[in-house]
Amino acid sequence: MGITGGIAAYKTASLTRLFIKAGANVKIIMTPASKDFITPLTLSTLSKNKVLSSFFGSEDKTWNNHVDLGLWADIMLIAPATANTISKMANGGCDNLLLATYLSAKCPVFVAPAMDLDMYIHPSVVKNTQTLSGFGNTIIPAESGELASGLVGEGRMAEPENIVCFLEESLKNKQILNGKKVLITAGPTHEKIDPVRFIGNHSTGKMGFALAEQASLMGAEVTLISGPSSLKLKDSSIKRIDIESADEMFLHTEKHFKDTDIAIFSAAVADYKPKHVFDKKIKKENTEIDFNNIELVKNIDILSTLSNNKDQQIVVGFALETDNEIENAISKIERKNLDFIVLNSLRDKGSGFGTDTNKVSLIDKNKQVKSLPLLSKKDVAIEIYKYIIKKNKI
Repeated sequence: MGITGGIAAYKTASLTRLFIKAGANVKIIMTPASKDFITPLTLSTLSKNKVLSSFFGSEDKTWNNHVDLGLWADIMLIAPATANTISKMANGGCDNLLLATYLSAKCPVFVAPAMDLDMYIHPSVVKNTQTLSGFGNTIIPAESGELASGLVGEGRMAEPENIVCFLEESLKNKQILNGKKVLITAGPTHEKIDPVRFIGNHSTGKMGFALAEQASLMGAEVTLISGPSSLKLKDSSIKRIDIESADEMFLHTEKHFKDTDIAIFSAAVADYKPKHVFDKKIKKENTEIDFNNIELVKNIDILSTLSNNKDQQIVVGFALETDNEIENAISKIERKNLDFIVLNSLRDKGSGFGTDTNKVSLIDKNKQVKSLPLLSKKDVAIEIYKYIIKKNKI
């Protein structure tokens, strides 16, 4: 992140915190003038990296290599970008470390202008920003509001939250799953016996939530249909639908399935539900109720019902097995018309419900098996999408 000498530099403390919170590794280069508005100590503390502002270190006189900095970054953001710095960028000026790094950068460059309204619309500034756009840089439009001069109008640097959202959307648009709709089911279902009791299982939804977050990072439009779970999504762009029972899950999954490109059924749906649900809590002193004889009926098989009526959807199922794992998983692929299945085994330490890791095998409809080592559920999600992309030539 490059910071130049404008009053909006004070916002870069919040901006740095947002990037760190999002998981980014942030290095900051300040122009000498920017240090009049915010201190390097503040930004180094927030970024957890030494802030640079000159070609040589002030203490040990080591060279701050602008070429290495330009190669290191995945994104370069200059915020605020003053009229002076924009002019130098457009015309090849190179009188400080920030400009030298900009001229060396191989990554996408984003520029967030900040200046008074008459400066922002001046023909020379407009021409320079157009020149930067022509170089392939992306301009983050300034916003309207009260300016340091006391005037009100366009020229304010975009708010930190808006800058982060702008970058996220720009990156998503370049991701491999951009334009794809991904539907994911996650967690358990709870089938009511009475108002306080239910039939369920130990699923927490961790795998499904990891799949949803990863699909969104790869540019997809994601709908997550989740059974009861205490998990929270980090990505607010994911559409989350909370349900309780298998019937509710089927209702919402069926609604979204027809418009889906990739459907991943990772939920642990209860196979059975009570035929009759008591409208009041069953008292333990009520000796007339025999819990061993509660009549159960089968739930609808959501995966089979939808997959056997699919059009062009890529459908992925999950199987949790305790014996004859491969044979049972292959049988499930054939019966349920799946493109491939993710096989979990309860025999593998670190796998199964509630863990942060998983050890799975990916099996396609041609019975080809790819076994993965024990990985974090995030890394398992990455491997699943790699498999989908490779097998379906996305």
